[in-house]
Amino acid sequence: MPTSDEKVVFVYNADSGKINSIKDFFSKVFTPDSYQCNLCAVSFGNFKMKKEWKDYTENSDVEMEFLHRDEFKEKYPEIKDSKFPCAYKSVQGNLTLLINQEEMNAVQNLDELIAITNEKLGKK
Repeated sequence: MPTSDEKVVFVYNADSGKINSIKDFFSKVFTPDSYQCNLCAVSFGNFKMKKEWKDYTENSDVEMEFLHRDEFKEKYPEIKDSKFPCAYKSVQGNLTLLINQEEMNAVQNLDELIAITNEKLGKK
């Protein structure tokens, strides 16, 4: 359970909406090498968030928020030149880059995603 005013904002390299979700699904299934969102590829199965990742994010002592890039740009217009996928740390509404695009794209599996998130948050 989150206990502070800090949170992690994960941002997918994909836009929101049903049509975009359908396009992403087909891209992920039929042309996985060209799929543009490694965060999505690692943390989601074909239809929903992977159970281990969902459990990790729901049981973290830090709140975790997930936004598509269009939602992020709308919610945080002051953040310019973001490269997605990535993650930000928010403390009292002030964002700092936590996991950059290069680091996020280097993640190969869920264990690595959890490990880098914990490392960047200063956890074991």
